[in-house]
Amino acid sequence: MGIVVGYFIGVSFPSVSLARVILPSSIYSPFDVTMREDQAKALERSFPENLGSGNTPATPKIYVPTNPRGAESLPPGIVVLETDLYLRRLWGEPSEDLKKKPKYLVTFTVGWGQRGNIDASIKKFSGDFQILLFHYDGLVTEDQYEWSKKAIHISVMKQTKWWYAKRFLHPDIVAAYEYIFIWDEDLGVEHFNADKCIQLVKKHDLEISQPGLEPNNGLTWQMTKRRGDKKFTSRDTEEKPGWCSDPHLPPCAAFVEIMAPVFSRAAWRCVWHMIQNNLVHGRGLDFALRRGVKPAHEKIGVVDSQWIIHQVAPSLGSQGQSENGEAPWKGVRDRCRSEWALFQDRLANADKAYFKHQIG
Repeated sequence: MGIVVGYFIGVSFPSVSLARVILPSSIYSPFDVTMREDQAKALERSFPENLGSGNTPATPKIYVPTNPRGAESLPPGIVVLETDLYLRRLWGEPSEDLKKKPKYLVTFTVGWGQRGNIDASIKKFSGDFQILLFHYDGLVTEDQYEWSKKAIHISVMKQTKWWYAKRFLHPDIVAAYEYIFIWDEDLGVEHFNADKCIQLVKKHDLEISQPGLEPNNGLTWQMTKRRGDKKFTSRDTEEKPGWCSDPHLPPCAAFVEIMAPVFSRAAWRCVWHMIQNNLVHGRGLDFALRRGVKPAHEKIGVVDSQWIIHQVAPSLGSQGQSENGEAPWKGVRDRCRSEWALFQDRLANADKAYFKHQIG
């Protein structure tokens, strides 16, 4: 019986050449047929570099050592070094895709529980801002808010904003934007206007900044505290005795916190390279931001007249994992503390290695 079945199977199907299979045109959609026709026409074109015979262009022999690594065989005119996050159409002329190009980028790292607060925050940013949301709980607000349909959503479970920033905000990806806001989700923005904030940042030539913080129980640093006697910006302050070895150094100057920083394009290019791949909380980064601009005590400041409120929502702690019977947030807190020490050690060791090499 097995032989008979095998025989009938063998004779029931004609032999097929593995080198080429021609399928009936009826299974192609009109789109597929059009694309195939366009490809055929493209092969008939005569390219300047067509050094071979027939319709197949020969590969030109090019080597440009100044091109980016891996792209040395490309002519410089086709190399695109930077990109952007502009949303484009699938139809029409590429040059007509964008009626208006956003000048600035604002990112929030968000969870579903803070969607109401994020809605209020995003409404403070005009059409000059591209909105990018990093979702740490996998829940994306696509239909509830009109602005969400135009925003970019990236969802990866249980990650922090600095993990996202390192992987999705490479300086060559966000090079189109003059300023990049990298903000937390728990900020009260009743007294904040993004356009006015940008105007002051430009006027006072700040490369790294943040809005002033309304004093509350969560306030830690005097530098970022909103000062009612200041109409515009602050660049220095007085801290507790012994906290500042130099009035031009953090936390008395050249300092903003990591909850709501605003970076110029040039400053972000430096800061991005300081973010460590495996240190996800960004602790200690605020004290090192001054390395990205010079003179730091003049280029880093707080915009007092546009202030925010840190609501201290413990949302990130809920993304931890309970170990040894302890609450999930305790593990997150402990990791924050250990990362601060690790970052300080790495930076100090990198400095030592550099100067040792210079002397040697």
